[in-house]
Amino acid sequence: MSITETATAGGPRRKDRTHYLYLAVIAAVVAGVVVGLAAPGFAVELKPIGTGFVNLIKMMISPVIFCTIVLGIGSVTKAAKVGKVGGLAIGYFLVMSTIALAIGMVVGNLLEPGGGLHLTAALAKSGHAQAAAGGAQSTTDFLLGMIPDTLFSALTQGKVLQTLLVALLAGFALQAMGPVGAPVLRGIEHLQRLVFRIMSMIMWVAPIGAFGAMAAVVGATGVDALKSLAVIMIGFYVTCALFVVVVLGALLRLVAGVNVFALLKYLGREFLLILSTSSSESALPRLIAKMEHLGVSRPVVGITVPTGYSFNLDGTAIYLTMSSIFISEAMDKPMSIGEQLSLLVFMVIASKGAAGVTGAGLATLAGGLQSHKPALVDGVGLIVGIDRFMSEARALTNFAGNAVATVLIGHWTGELDAERAHRVLGGELPFDELTLVDTHGPADAAPEPVPAAAAATA
Repeated sequence: MSITETATAGGPRRKDRTHYLYLAVIAAVVAGVVVGLAAPGFAVELKPIGTGFVNLIKMMISPVIFCTIVLGIGSVTKAAKVGKVGGLAIGYFLVMSTIALAIGMVVGNLLEPGGGLHLTAALAKSGHAQAAAGGAQSTTDFLLGMIPDTLFSALTQGKVLQTLLVALLAGFALQAMGPVGAPVLRGIEHLQRLVFRIMSMIMWVAPIGAFGAMAAVVGATGVDALKSLAVIMIGFYVTCALFVVVVLGALLRLVAGVNVFALLKYLGREFLLILSTSSSESALPRLIAKMEHLGVSRPVVGITVPTGYSFNLDGTAIYLTMSSIFISEAMDKPMSIGEQLSLLVFMVIASKGAAGVTGAGLATLAGGLQSHKPALVDGVGLIVGIDRFMSEARALTNFAGNAVATVLIGHWTGELDAERAHRVLGGELPFDELTLVDTHGPADAAPEPVPAAAAATA
């Protein structure tokens, strides 16, 4: 009997009232904008409310990733299968990042949005402050930073790549233990249910967090500060939208036969959550749950989604490209195509592991310029005023890219239940918003068979 059947057999489902929650989020965002415009001084003081909500979500990221990956790998009988999924995912991420870079570069050179702007001393100071925050990280530092201080510190320090490493080791260890490791897997499955239940509780304060975050950013920037920068901001949003709909949409339709608009609609609540927090991390646990519910097997979801959050940075790649060109033109120091290519490849490599964190794109931009082309770092201050709004497009694009990647990797590895995916996207199998996990059992969520280890001890 599947987990879904067990849940429904125990009694009638409680009424799903979460649609009221997301209507409240929309109302809170509108209210935040109004307060930010009407009382900017007061609105700025509300920033800790938004920060607190995002921190609550980030608190759950490491447990979610750990449980998902350990269960995904531990339930697979052959380690080669995990390696195949991981290798295919990394290859796909590199190709799509390159395409995103190229698109951002083309649009940036066509729009030439930086002409006519002037850099002030205050903006230059802001640029250097962001460069200090971004810092320069060598490849060696990046690789060593993946290793946590202890086996358990990865789960308490909130570093995605460290959690990923520990979860991979634990998953392979349980896989090698065979039937002996089945009780541990069952324990982790119960832990995952607890984690997702806590997540569903946290989501009920989303309207409060969205109100505080939106009020603070509107109060700090106002409308006038955005007018002179509207070209790059609108151009960036349009570019991200075209990338998702045209590039990712065409790939999704041709390869997996899935309509990108249906997928985006299915993930609508997650996009609203990201829009109100400007952080794709806030929707990571829900993306994992929804991809499993869609019909992608647990191992593919467990490997692709967390890895994509560090390596699949389509929106960030477009942002870094367009912002660098914007800054160089605004400072009357235009870069040649060769300089653009070398600088932007350098920054995309340096940005790995920073995805999903609000403001990380700006710090990465400043740190990359400081390390690779210091003459342009003063111009980062020009972006500060609108970065909060651009970070929303970055996060939305990164999130959409990871959702599409999960479906594609599942299709290529034969781990996508296409019939179930179409039923879910068609509304026949609604996602359980109350638990986020009860409808994602191995027998329900994917064509993956019941784990051999669990079957041996059942």
